[in-house]
Amino acid sequence: MNVRKYTVAGWALIGMAITAMFFSGARAPVMAAEGHRILEDFHAKDTDGFPVNWQNENGRNEARAREAYKVQGEQNGTFLAVRNADQRIKNKKIEWDPKAKPVLTWRWRLHKAPADADLIAVIYVALDTDLMFIPVFTKYVWSGTKAEGAVTEGGMFSGSEIVVQSGLAPTEWVEERINVYEDFKRIHKHEPADKAWGISLFASPGVEVDFGPIAVSTP
Repeated sequence: MNVRKYTVAGWALIGMAITAMFFSGARAPVMAAEGHRILEDFHAKDTDGFPVNWQNENGRNEARAREAYKVQGEQNGTFLAVRNADQRIKNKKIEWDPKAKPVLTWRWRLHKAPADADLIAVIYVALDTDLMFIPVFTKYVWSGTKAEGAVTEGGMFSGSEIVVQSGLAPTEWVEERINVYEDFKRIHKHEPADKAWGISLFASPGVEVDFGPIAVSTP
């Protein structure tokens, strides 16, 4: 596993690119800086606030998903506010080559979580599909109980889990920087596809958490 934490200042260069994109009217994905690319900045939203190009999890309540996931804004930019979700949303068929840009960077912050919460929030990263076209994914987890760095091996229908953030206390923005390409090869024992399948987001019941911009970059 390759995990590093960054302060909010570490996103200054990417933030400048997002600001420039906002005023120019351009849409993600764009190049944030040399070697960086914004996959999602949570700028585009539907009339009800649900993020454009995202879908609710198959077979789940779409109305609940659209109520739980809302694009919001603040002085430093836009973000996705997640409130009492208990189901995933996904953004698939992203034009991103994980071998060329293996490092995934995002930020998230916790407002509230139940005292007994184990799983708080997750980013699912799917860099390939299996022979049945089911996404092959790795779960990057904010856990209320497990220590950072803890790894749980996945099964046939569940991805391997890597804890990158731990704790129940509210936080300011926390930055994550993960080499998802190297994680994929180590866990799944083969090269990923030339283009990633997509990314999914999840938060547990009773959790209030925000997701900031998601970017990829060279090492």
